[in-house]
Amino acid sequence: MVVERLYYWHIPWIFVPLVILFSVALCIGMMVFMMRGGHGGRSNYALDVLKERFARGEITKAEYEERRRVLEV
Repeated sequence: MVVERLYYWHIPWIFVPLVILFSVALCIGMMVFMMRGGHGGRSNYALDVLKERFARGEITKAEYEERRRVLEV
């Protein structure tokens, strides 16, 4: 009786560790990207809210300028 060996993948031995390392690096990179706010830099959320409040007329131009200077430091 002949025993048939099943070879599912004929790949070099170095390929599997490289795929694992690439996957781990990709996951770490995605986590860092997401922790930074998804756009790679500082978040301008407070400045955006300030602009919206000024546009709606909730604050005066003087208040807007003063608060903008504080936020941009």
